[in-house]
Amino acid sequence: MSAVNLPFKGIFVTGTDTGVGKTMVSAALAHFLTERGLNVGVMKPAESGVSDPAGLGDDGSLLQWAASSQDSVEEISPYRLRAPLAPAQAAEKENCFIDFARLVTTAHILGQRHDFLIIEGAGGLMTPLSGGLLMADLAKEIGLPLLVVTTARLGTLNQTLLTIFAAQQMGIPVAGYIINRMPAQPDEAAETAPHTLSSLASADILGVLAEVDGTDQDKVLTLSAALKTLPSLPWLVAALGV
Repeated sequence: MSAVNLPFKGIFVTGTDTGVGKTMVSAALAHFLTERGLNVGVMKPAESGVSDPAGLGDDGSLLQWAASSQDSVEEISPYRLRAPLAPAQAAEKENCFIDFARLVTTAHILGQRHDFLIIEGAGGLMTPLSGGLLMADLAKEIGLPLLVVTTARLGTLNQTLLTIFAAQQMGIPVAGYIINRMPAQPDEAAETAPHTLSSLASADILGVLAEVDGTDQDKVLTLSAALKTLPSLPWLVAALGV
C-alpha cells in the first residue's frame, strides 16, 4: 500500500522493539538505493542518547554516511537529546520543546529535494514524541508508507502483528515488514517466524536479513549487499516505489 498525493517518494521506518536493528536496515536501504543511482535523503527526526548534541548522534551519523548526504545537521536530525529516553521524556528533562510542525515541514522539504527519503523514527510507533503526540502521529502526518523492522526472536509474532494492526487502525499505509537479525542457527521460534508472520500479517514480508558482525559501517555494507540478493527483492523495490 503506498502513500497518496505526496509529491515525493520515501519510507518511514519503525521498529517493533529496541534492538531490532532499525537503524542498520534504514542505513542499508539508503546505501542500496544510493548505489542504484538515486539521490537519497535521510532523516532521524529525534535522537536521544546523543553525547554531543551540537552534532549528529550515532544513528544520524550512520544514516548520513550511508546516503552520502550533504544535508545540514538540523535537517538530518532536528532534535538531538542527551538523555537515553523516549524523545518526549528526554526533551522535558532538557527543557527542550519538540516542534511537531517543524518535523513535518523538514521532512517534506527533504522529500522534495531528493529522489527518495528515508525517515527513521525513534523506537516504535507508540514512542512518545512531543506532548501527547506519538511517533505514529508523525508518521501519519508526514504521509509516507511505513516499513516495519522486526526480528525472528520469541515474541515477534505478537509485536509485529500489533505494530501492523496499530498502523492500519490509525490510517498509516504499511509498505511491508523486514525480519532482521536472523541467527545463523535459529531456534524453533526464529525458524518458524517468517512463515507464521506471512500467514498472519496483513502486510507483505519484504525480506529476511541475517545477523551480521563488524563495525556499524561494516554491518551496513553487508546488509546492503544482502538486499541485492533477496528472493523478495522485486517485492521490496515495488513496495518502495523505485
